Amino acid sequence: MSKKDEKKNKPQQPEEPKAKEVKTEEAQKPAPEPAPEEKKPSEAETLKASLAEANDKYLRMLAEYDNYRRRSQKERESIYADVRADTVKKFLPVYDNLARAIQHETDDDTRKGVEGIFNQLKAILEGLGVTEIETVGKKFDANLHDALLHIEDEKYGEGEIVLELEKGFKLGDKVIRFAKVQVAN
Repeated sequence: MSKKDEKKNKPQQPEEPKAKEVKTEEAQKPAPEPAPEEKKPSEAETLKASLAEANDKYLRMLAEYDNYRRRSQKERESIYADVRADTVKKFLPVYDNLARAIQHETDDDTRKGVEGIFNQLKAILEGLGVTEIETVGKKFDANLHDALLHIEDEKYGEGEIVLELEKGFKLGDKVIRFAKVQVAN
């Protein structure tokens, strides 16, 4: 059978009636006009925006580098001060021993020799910026002094230091060794 014959032998189905076109309000409205094209930035405006963005990034990076430089400078100074303080601290027992040697009664020649060495060490420490912490007669300050002993005596004021047991030292504002003292009342 040919294709023509097949079409003829097929039972014909009734054609469906076409739906009537109903005009609604939406159908009566004219089609919306295409939106006007948004104004595209010109090449100059694009370049200006790009330049402003690059300039902003540059300024931020410059500020970040400046902060890094300052922070690393502070760290270097801090490390240097810490190393100096640790080095000076190792010489303080020699200072103490020389001070004790001067207090003992010895012949004049020995005493003069020890005083000379003691004064030389004291000058070197002062040259490095090391200062002694004042104690006797001053008010006790926990940031500078270490109270080892306590006495009750009415002739001294409240919290007054009456005896220095070991000298304290500072390097600038940093305490190298706290002064060991006796405090009244």
